[in-house]
Amino acid sequence: MNRVEGRTALISGGARGIGAATARCLAAGGARVVIGDLLEAEGRRTAESIAAGGGQADFVRLDVTREADWHACVEFTRSRFGGLDILVNNAGIAVSGSTEELRLEDWRRIQAVNIDGVFLGTKACLPLLRQHACRWPGGSAIVNVSSILGLVGVDGASAYSMTKGAVRLYTKSTALEFARRGYRIRVNSVHPGYIETEMGRGALQRMIDRGLAKDETGARNVLNLMHPIGHMGQPEDVANAIAFLASDDAAFVTGSELVVDGGYTAQ
Repeated sequence: MNRVEGRTALISGGARGIGAATARCLAAGGARVVIGDLLEAEGRRTAESIAAGGGQADFVRLDVTREADWHACVEFTRSRFGGLDILVNNAGIAVSGSTEELRLEDWRRIQAVNIDGVFLGTKACLPLLRQHACRWPGGSAIVNVSSILGLVGVDGASAYSMTKGAVRLYTKSTALEFARRGYRIRVNSVHPGYIETEMGRGALQRMIDRGLAKDETGARNVLNLMHPIGHMGQPEDVANAIAFLASDDAAFVTGSELVVDGGYTAQ
């Protein structure tokens, strides 16, 4: 059973998809949740739905590429809940296209969100995470959401793979850094396969655009076959993995990567 009761979690990109599922999962486990996102209406709805179900959740507008936004979000979390125990760096975007097609501005935009956002979030939250680490047997926790495309490449997604590979190794390096400095902050990454989210549906559309399938049904059949388990994943599948890594059940787990991909990368 995941043990997160009494903790405070900050989730970037928490308005919908994997982030929203993670917010619901952690709140159900007794954590207080701060949802940071640019999608204000959706973020507020997610927070309200958690509160309506008896959980504690607040929404804060957060552009993960802006250091000032991170500091404001951290200050809100400190003043609202007294500290921070769990950071989930989930916010991310996908930019498709070959090296020949990609524009420099697109390359830089995906780096800003997927890489800079993880760095800025980790740096901004570090003081609060250190302060609360002594409260829990497993210390504080950071979970970075990478991707299977941070482990393997795919045609047409070089920029996305680059950023998610960077998240994977940044996770390992910070895990070593914090452990050896005695901070008691564990850092791990989660690597989802194709999940039923807005980003997952975007992957279906890209398959159609590239002529790999005639329609969404055909594209979904192709993606289902790519996963030996026979289907795409649900946001809750990833949220449960994140909750495990954030809890004391994973007290001896740091610098690790947890793959949630229905067997995609086992082939």
